[in-house]
Amino acid sequence: MTDSRADVLALPASTSDDTFVLREDEFRLLYDRTSRALWVYLYRLTRDAHASDDLLQETYYRFLRTPGTYEGQAHERNALYRIATNLVRDSRRRLRPVTVSIDEPAGASLAGAPDAVHATGDRTDVRRALSQLRDRDQQLLWLAYAEGSSHEEIAASLGLRAGSVKTLLFRARQRLAALLPRTPSRGGAR
Repeated sequence: MTDSRADVLALPASTSDDTFVLREDEFRLLYDRTSRALWVYLYRLTRDAHASDDLLQETYYRFLRTPGTYEGQAHERNALYRIATNLVRDSRRRLRPVTVSIDEPAGASLAGAPDAVHATGDRTDVRRALSQLRDRDQQLLWLAYAEGSSHEEIAASLGLRAGSVKTLLFRARQRLAALLPRTPSRGGAR
């Protein structure tokens, strides 16, 4: 074996079951490739930057401790999202009831830009509706539309059967549509 012990990320020898499975350079590449999107996903689910930071750190820590080989970047990404999803679920179980903060009123700082105000109002409507959905629906919609994940990737990330993702996404979209205003925020009439 040509790798020196310093090249491998590892905890002190006294905790041999905590030895990490990636070399430092491999981890840096993985982190650079995945951390931003994963943090945004965590923030979308928690609405708390500090919690997202903590969960991101814990996600990578658990990923590094998990022995296993991944067939490629897609498998690594799916494993990270699966770990992150489980961590969010666990944290929500401990913190019930969860409170959701709503951003400042739409257009409060955009008085001179009517199109921007309407776009902000529409985003606020969608954000508010998403926050009312169940966790799994939020996760499905986020992975599908914000992350652009395939049904197979979503299934792997959330621990679902690939065949059920299409149906679950359809139902999540229906529930989201039911929560959105019937008429857009434009023009002020609802």
